Amino acid sequence: MKTQQNSSPRGEVGRGLPLGIRNNNPLNIRRVAGTTWKGQRAEQTDHAFVQFRTIEFGLRAAFVLLHTYSTKYHANCIRDIISRWAPPSENDTDQYVRNVCKWTGFGGLQKLTESDWPSLVQAMGRQECGAVLPIETIMRGYYLYKINSQTHQLTNSHYYENRKNR
Repeated sequence: MKTQQNSSPRGEVGRGLPLGIRNNNPLNIRRVAGTTWKGQRAEQTDHAFVQFRTIEFGLRAAFVLLHTYSTKYHANCIRDIISRWAPPSENDTDQYVRNVCKWTGFGGLQKLTESDWPSLVQAMGRQECGAVLPIETIMRGYYLYKINSQTHQLTNSHYYENRKNR
């Protein structure tokens, strides 16, 4: 869990709120040069992690990344997803996997479907920020993701997340 005591983007003291909550990025998605996310704040004051206008846009980004993990890397179980999301070089990946399995009830090697992602994201947010986000909030982020993916399908465009505007 990443916490910081410095000022938030609005100038108020963070008062110990987890960094992911203050950034509206509960899964602590890292900034990548050349990538702009939908709902990303115009001004990015955190040099490591993306800052979103709303928590729903931060959650949407997490679902977009899960889609990429599934389609591009064939990461469809908690062990594979977490190993990529929180690699052992930076995290206690085994403990992260155990926690997410405990909180979701899924097995570490159980193949997940897209309908499992909201529970997964809720558990990952708990691991990353130490706070349980309401499932209603998670679902609003999921709906933002689904609306975008369905729009791409309806226009017969290839569903590929452009690095310049994800």
